[in-house]
Amino acid sequence: MDQKSFLKSGHTPSLFSSFLYFDVSFMIWVLLGPLVVVIMADYPMNAAQAANLVALPILGGSILRLILGFLTDYIGPKRTGQLGMLITMVPLIWGWQFIGSLSDLYIVALLLGVAGASFAVALPLASRWYPPQYQGLAMGIAGAGNSGTVLTTLFANRIAQHFGGWEVVFGLALIPITLVFIIFSIFAKDSPNQPGPKKLADYTSVLKQKDTWLFCILYAVTFGGFVGMANYLTIFFNTQYGLSAVRAADFTTICVIAGSFFRPVGGWLADRIGGIRMLMVLYGGVALMLAAVSSLPPLAVITALLFVGMMCLGMGNGAVFQLVPQRFQNEIGLVTGIVGAAGGLGGFFLPKILGNLKQTTGSYTPGFLILSAIAVACILLIFVVQKQWKQTWVGQGGKALIDQQTVAS
Repeated sequence: MDQKSFLKSGHTPSLFSSFLYFDVSFMIWVLLGPLVVVIMADYPMNAAQAANLVALPILGGSILRLILGFLTDYIGPKRTGQLGMLITMVPLIWGWQFIGSLSDLYIVALLLGVAGASFAVALPLASRWYPPQYQGLAMGIAGAGNSGTVLTTLFANRIAQHFGGWEVVFGLALIPITLVFIIFSIFAKDSPNQPGPKKLADYTSVLKQKDTWLFCILYAVTFGGFVGMANYLTIFFNTQYGLSAVRAADFTTICVIAGSFFRPVGGWLADRIGGIRMLMVLYGGVALMLAAVSSLPPLAVITALLFVGMMCLGMGNGAVFQLVPQRFQNEIGLVTGIVGAAGGLGGFFLPKILGNLKQTTGSYTPGFLILSAIAVACILLIFVVQKQWKQTWVGQGGKALIDQQTVAS
C-alpha cells in the first residue's frame, strides 16, 4: 500500500478526530468493567448481579447505536458526535455526585451506553472520506479507538484506590471527553459524499437483506466478544485467581491490548487477502483459544491464551468492517448502526453467559466452552454463504471486491 496515496485519498483530520472520539468514548463506556470489583465493597453483589452491571452499558450502547446511526445519516456524523459527547457527560456527573444505591448504578450503567453508541458515528465519519481499496485500513484506524479500554483497565482502579474512591473516576473522566469534544469540533469535517437522510422505508429495506443479518451475527461474535471480555475479565481474574482489584485489571489490560491494537492489522490484512478468508482463520483462532481457556490453566497460561483470543477478536472486528462498507456503500451509516447494535448485543450476552453459568454451576468452564462453540458456528456460516456472497456482489458490480474476496473452495 502506498502511504502517500492513502493520506491523499481522504481527510486525515477527520480520521484522527474519529479515532479520538471513539477512543475516549470507549474508555468511558467500559468504566464499570474494572471498577465493579471496587464497587462491590460498597454494594455487595453475587456473580450474576456483577455480570448484569457490566453488561448494561453494552446493552445501552446496542440500543442507542441505532439512534445515532440514524442521526449520522440525517444530520451528519460531526453534529451527531458532538451531541453524543455532551449526553455522555450526564452519567459521568451522576456517577460522580449522585449514586446512592445499586439501582442508581444500574441506571448510570445503562446511560453509559451513549458512549458505546459512538461506534455508529466515528466509523462512518472516517469511512465516507476513503475509496473502497482503503476502507479496511481507514475503518481499522478509526476503530482502533477501542484502545480506550486499555486506559480504563490500566488506570481506573488505581485512581479509585489512591484518589478517594471509585466515584472520583467518573468525575475525572469528564476532563478527557471535554478536551476531545473541543478537538473534534475544530477538526472533524463531514465528507462531501454524505448521503441524504434515510427514511423508515430505508431501514426496512436494509433489514430485509439477508447480508445485513449475516454481518450482524459475525460482528456480534467479534466485537461482542471483545467488549464483553474487556468488561468481564477483571471480575474473572479477581474471582477465579484471587487477584486484587488493581492486579486483576492489569491482567485484563494485557489481554485488551491485543484486541485493541490489532484491529487495524485485521483491516489491513483483509484489504490484502480478503475479509472472508481472514474471518475464517480468526474465528478458528478464537474457538481454539477459548476451548483451551475452559480448562482454567495456571494464570500465566490463561493470560497468554486470552491474549491470542482477544487479538483474533480485535482483528476480526477490522475484517468484518472491511466487508461492510463495500457491500453497503450507500447505506454505511444505517448499516453501521444496525451491525454495531448487534455487536453490542453480543457483548451484553457474553458477561451474562459467564456470570450466570458461574453462579449456577460454580465454574467458568461451561461458559467458555459455549463461547468456543459459537466461534465454530461462525466458521460454518461463512463457509456456507461465501459462494453466494461472491455471486451477489458480482451482480452489483463488485469485481474489484471479488478479486480480493475469492476463497478457495
